[in-house]
Amino acid sequence: MVENIGMHTSSNIHVREFVEKYSALCQPDQVVRCDGSEEEKQRLTQEAVTKGILTPLNAEKLPGCYYHRSNPNDVARVEQCTFICTPGPEEAGPTNNWADPREMTTKLHAMLEGSMRGRTMYVVPYLMGPAGSPLTKVGIEITDSIYVVLNMRIMARMGRVALDQLGTSDDFNRGIHSTLDCNPDRRFICHFPQTNTIISVGSGYGGNVLLGKKCLALRIGSWLGEHQGWMAEHMLILCVESPEGEKTYVAAAFPSACGKTNFAMMIAPDAFAGWKITTVGDDIAWLWPDANGQLRAINPENGYFGVAPGTNFASNPNAMRTIERDTIYTNVALLPDGDVWWEGKDGPPPANATDWQGRPWTPESKEKAAHPNSRFTAPMLNNPSLASEAGDAAGVPISAIIFGGRRATTMPLVFQAFNWTHGVYLGATMGSEMTAAAAGTVGQVRRDPMAMLPFCGYHMADYFNHWLSIRRKLIDPPRIFHVNWFRKNAAGEYLWPGFGENFRVLKWIVDRCRGRGKARETQVGWMPRYSEFDWRGLDFTREQWDELNKFDRAEWQRELLWQDELLLKLHDRLPKELIFQRELLISRL
Repeated sequence: MVENIGMHTSSNIHVREFVEKYSALCQPDQVVRCDGSEEEKQRLTQEAVTKGILTPLNAEKLPGCYYHRSNPNDVARVEQCTFICTPGPEEAGPTNNWADPREMTTKLHAMLEGSMRGRTMYVVPYLMGPAGSPLTKVGIEITDSIYVVLNMRIMARMGRVALDQLGTSDDFNRGIHSTLDCNPDRRFICHFPQTNTIISVGSGYGGNVLLGKKCLALRIGSWLGEHQGWMAEHMLILCVESPEGEKTYVAAAFPSACGKTNFAMMIAPDAFAGWKITTVGDDIAWLWPDANGQLRAINPENGYFGVAPGTNFASNPNAMRTIERDTIYTNVALLPDGDVWWEGKDGPPPANATDWQGRPWTPESKEKAAHPNSRFTAPMLNNPSLASEAGDAAGVPISAIIFGGRRATTMPLVFQAFNWTHGVYLGATMGSEMTAAAAGTVGQVRRDPMAMLPFCGYHMADYFNHWLSIRRKLIDPPRIFHVNWFRKNAAGEYLWPGFGENFRVLKWIVDRCRGRGKARETQVGWMPRYSEFDWRGLDFTREQWDELNKFDRAEWQRELLWQDELLLKLHDRLPKELIFQRELLISRL
């Protein structure tokens, strides 16, 4: 084994012992310690191109951009292969797959033994969160994938900055990843909260192998948050700035592929000149009550790992500009001139392309050119709407929390919870139609509490209780809202135009938080009247509004029965406050 020590040798004895332990187990040909430098990026990128892992794209259209094609059996998060390994199953709860930590470690170590022979082991130190923030966490990921290294460089603050923050401390997340032979039967993504460790084998897909993202920032992060008094949430963070310069910060939780990135990068309609929306984060928020009883938040990430299909200049012009340079595209279609394409991109489909599996594709082909969960990995700094506060270690004060799923019926466009506890109930019972971001039945409605069902690293009922306990530390808690952009009519057509028009909903939410917006009390929460929306520049009739927000008692009674499916799973530890909220809703119905 060749050691590539370089200038980046860590003086931290705990890091050295961790690397030496897994070097001895995995037996790589060489160990490369990553320093996050520009020179290293160029060298590793060239190596990835030489090995056929990355393909350079058209340098004029997409400067600094590269294309990657994953194994066709490895294109999304695999919840059935994702485990929470705690001393007992009751800590993981019924919504997680549990495994005994000792048994699982033995099993994974057997798979890792000799797994990197003929390969390079990369040691990737990284920060989740801005340097110096009270919540920022250090991770060290060991991986045999150069694709992972180059993506982690985009998604996290990688290299020397992480080791500087760590110093001589032992407080870092230990992440071990090997692609093995990419066999689905040998694919495990395992989290060990008690030892702050993640082991991922058998996959090369981002959500399973960029260990700082869903694994540390949410599954381990949520467990740490419960024990340390903060919250790790699957939420975007945005700033709404009025023409007068008043800034309001909003956090919003939507399940994957439900428009979270579009919402985070939204541009206000032309009629709202002077209004600005800037992006603090598009996917993950870490929140904590500060010394003044204000809920604050940081975005722990440094880049965007977004879904490509449906992204275009109409739906998200800021995302399109963000991914024009220095971006890695995964499983989209490749055009003959070195450009990329996916379903829903601007303009007509190309006459011919190479699809995400490397096969010739034409508009007559039966299968999609890009995988429905194809991705782009782009640096945060590329975003033209990036908030100046995005890297602020002190975080931003949150005034509103929004929950929203993909629902064709029942749920109106927007309503406000009566109070924090009611808002927790809305988040806890949130439902959404499944999408391609997770393996499963597309279109099926499932409960996805706070959009955290796949990411909560401990018992979901305890997680609800943690939300309720945070309220006791807040003097002026954020207002909580529920939205649904996806309601349809009997013909299956969307009733709301969505995208940039969602700003009208956001403006009403900001007005409610600022004490300006009016609403009427309904059975489900505070709802805006037609006259309380700003309709400048949009022809949307009162009849359309009434259909969009129609209250159907039978649908809501069905909704209550469907909610029971999750609540009964958690009944033995479910906070009484949520049971009371359900009883109140039944009485109002």
